Amino acid sequence: MVDWKTMLQQPTLTGNTVALIPMSLEHGPQLLQAAADGELWNMTVTVVPGPGTMDRYIATALEGRRTGTVMPFVIVQLATGAIVGSTRFWKIDRANRKMEIGHTWLSASVQRSSVNTEAKLLLLTYAFEVMDAVRVQFTTDELNQKSRAAILRLGAVQEGIVRHERIMPDGRKRNSVRFSMIDTEWEAVKAGLELRLGP
Repeated sequence: MVDWKTMLQQPTLTGNTVALIPMSLEHGPQLLQAAADGELWNMTVTVVPGPGTMDRYIATALEGRRTGTVMPFVIVQLATGAIVGSTRFWKIDRANRKMEIGHTWLSASVQRSSVNTEAKLLLLTYAFEVMDAVRVQFTTDELNQKSRAAILRLGAVQEGIVRHERIMPDGRKRNSVRFSMIDTEWEAVKAGLELRLGP
């Protein structure tokens, strides 16, 4: 376990097929290319940055890192070296040793692959085994059935629905579904994720 001040010096997390690299301003063009794979910015059940919003997206993430509440990553596919998406820790609460994993999106060509599973395993391992988290939560749109199913497959527990939790870019008042994992569940969750990824 490391001190939280040291922890906020964001690491690179490396697995067998992906690496999570600290986000920087220089990643903008590659992130835009990744989002263009499927034109993800047109999705209505999540917010993915596009040509007009990428700079602000990165700036907001980096400001969160500066204040110690966000740890943003780009997801790099090791076989190609290409950035294929983004994810982050956010709502980092040092006093209560909890955080949320979110703002996760993947290029259409790597969806339904092992990329998301391995990225989540890297994040969760760091959260529970390095940051000594007692709780990690996930939130997704009530209408996003694919995301809800994916979070459950990770081993998270659905806690409930938060009504009108945020307003989407099109003005829709979004109900969000909240999931969590806690420290006493981590050993079993980790075993399940490692089994899914294979040797």
